[in-house]
Amino acid sequence: MNVNEALHLARRRGVDRLDAQLLLCHLLTVDRAWLIGHDDHMLTGAQALLLEDGLRRRVDGEPLAYIVGRKEFHGLDLRVTPDTLVPRPDTEVIVDWAIELLGGRPAARVIDLGTGSGAIALAVKKSVPDARVEAVERSAGALAVAQDNARRLGLDIGWHAGDWFAPVVGERFDLVLSNPPYIAEGDSHLSALTHEPNSALTAGPDGLYDLRAIIAAAPDHLVPGAWLLLEHGYDQAEAVATLLRERGFANVRLRLDLGGQPRVTGGCWREPVAAM
Repeated sequence: MNVNEALHLARRRGVDRLDAQLLLCHLLTVDRAWLIGHDDHMLTGAQALLLEDGLRRRVDGEPLAYIVGRKEFHGLDLRVTPDTLVPRPDTEVIVDWAIELLGGRPAARVIDLGTGSGAIALAVKKSVPDARVEAVERSAGALAVAQDNARRLGLDIGWHAGDWFAPVVGERFDLVLSNPPYIAEGDSHLSALTHEPNSALTAGPDGLYDLRAIIAAAPDHLVPGAWLLLEHGYDQAEAVATLLRERGFANVRLRLDLGGQPRVTGGCWREPVAAM
């Protein structure tokens, strides 16, 4: 079987052409430009078997990132496993906002709550090398993946095992970031996410359980003028903004994702005259 025949096989199985190309790139250790220019390249028997297995898994709904074991995020090549969520492009919105806020305070202390694969923390550290970035994760498996990503990328992150602010009691930060679970239990979207860890997806009957907990505890861990940025569901922006204002946050703002949907809401804690 050559590359062209493999792509036809993928189409017959119902696998998207781009996914099939990326799977082949992984199996052959080549990039897409090479693959497109070498459609007559023959797969070995072992590669053909691995392709069959990968196509079967993709048809079953398993994310391509788990099949190939990696995902690109904000220019970083991250290792991912079923212990972690697959980083989404929409989550880059919170990273971009964080980088903007850190523009005037490069040595600020930053913490990412529920870091998963480490995507947010690592992307911020890569873009703002002088920032003192830390990250918290309650899943031992996910934390191990995040630490491995940091080692491979040569990025220095302070890691903490635990739940939200629990590992950093008494400490304060200039910027707190989080993409917590925010899908309501029983939500119809969960049927398409069965391969990803449910504990990183769902948060009570309305999906706001963890967002409430983070907002309630955040002021005890923020210096004056610090920002709290939270990713949330497309229909939760108003609820999150209300929670922030009720807790005393000022200058509450919203950022849209790549599809134009409300995705990240943030607020400043007791904003001083010259905020960052």
